[in-house]
Amino acid sequence: MYIGGGDFKGRKVPSKYLPIRPTTGKAKQALFNILQNQFDFTECDALDLFCGTGSLTYDLASRGCKQVTAVDISNGCCNFVRKNVKIFGLENVIVIKSDSLSFLRSHAEPFDIIFCDPPYEYPHYPVIPDLIFSRNLLKENGWLIIEHSKRTSFADHPNFLQQRAYGEVNFSFLAGSPAGK
Repeated sequence: MYIGGGDFKGRKVPSKYLPIRPTTGKAKQALFNILQNQFDFTECDALDLFCGTGSLTYDLASRGCKQVTAVDISNGCCNFVRKNVKIFGLENVIVIKSDSLSFLRSHAEPFDIIFCDPPYEYPHYPVIPDLIFSRNLLKENGWLIIEHSKRTSFADHPNFLQQRAYGEVNFSFLAGSPAGK
């Protein structure tokens, strides 16, 4: 796993077996090509829900996000991300061990970018966007990006913008306000 852009572009992230499905390099590169045309990362607060290995966390932090909050329920994943944050000297990253839905229910400050990558068989996919939008956790013109399999669709959600597929990886983009559409 490598960091794809920013100050740490090309740096290898030490690998460790974790029982997760990381976002593929091709999909991650495509995602950041889209995001860099929509956001000035240096003005963004980002949330990486179900952060796993922290691959997206490192890329967001490397690109200069003001703050990146990485959330995962796994002690192993959180410790892995904390270790790498320390190795890279990323002072703009906060790692929180929490169930993602509990985090969303208790957090009050909105984000510019929320990336959510639960396990593909996660039973609460539909709850995630509803909870984020009902709690106003996206800033105006902010985006929620949900990674999912082709069996899941958010096309009927009122905040849906678009869906992109990269092999088995699908990203649904939802806007934080009608102004973002």
